[in-house]
Amino acid sequence: MEVVKNQTFDVERALYNIKNTKVENCKFMGPADGESVLKECRNIQVINSEFSLRYPIWHAEGFILDNISMDELTRAPIWYSSDGNIINSKINSIKALRECNNIKIDSSNITSKEFGWFSKNIKISNSKLDSEYLFMKTDDVICDNINMSGKYSFQYMNNLHIKNSYLDTKDAFWHSNNILVEDSVVKGEYLAWFSNNLTLVRCKIIGTQPLCYCKNLKLIDCEMIDTDLSFEYSDVEATIIGNVQSIKNPKSGTITVDSVDEIIMDDQVYECNGKVIIRNK
Repeated sequence: MEVVKNQTFDVERALYNIKNTKVENCKFMGPADGESVLKECRNIQVINSEFSLRYPIWHAEGFILDNISMDELTRAPIWYSSDGNIINSKINSIKALRECNNIKIDSSNITSKEFGWFSKNIKISNSKLDSEYLFMKTDDVICDNINMSGKYSFQYMNNLHIKNSYLDTKDAFWHSNNILVEDSVVKGEYLAWFSNNLTLVRCKIIGTQPLCYCKNLKLIDCEMIDTDLSFEYSDVEATIIGNVQSIKNPKSGTITVDSVDEIIMDDQVYECNGKVIIRNK
């Protein structure tokens, strides 16, 4: 590979369409404020480098970003790109990843509103994310050991697998299909309304009015804390460990719990035949 090392670039398209190149210890910043510094690159490695210019990596094919940083001025940095690895990096820029395919992220810290939209085949592990509308309309995503915060996450998605993670989020999984969440904490209001084929396994669910208007909902050995008005108008099969604050008008299926403070079966708009079974009673 060719090597570009210890340089600063600030003009537009400074390294446009570079191929088979390692970029090391470089800075993309300066008074010229140029956009698209690495646009249309092919098979590149960017290592130990800093970004502070807009739209740096668009239409890239085959890239590694290792120990890089992107600040707030690095707006919309990675778009329309494929076959990328982001490792040990810090991204603090709005709309950081969009319309991308086959991207792996590991051991990184991401603060980015509207992160990961309209993309496919994303794997993220051992990372921290702070984002609103995370992964909107993105398909085929695997999250392993992530710590996530921010509202309106994982909406309008298909094929999502989350495990060993902590999610502090409001309105997660709305209108999403084929979701598996394992061994995770999911904290936040109005969890997973209008979802289809959502399965939660050994999860801790925290927050008001979760899991309403769901189709093909399954809970396996989950805990539910401060979860009032749960399961309204949902088709659900659930085994829950411990207490549920209240269950309201489950549409169909069976919910098995250790205890429940209140079961509400009234004021129904739709026919509701869901059953609540209390263990040892």
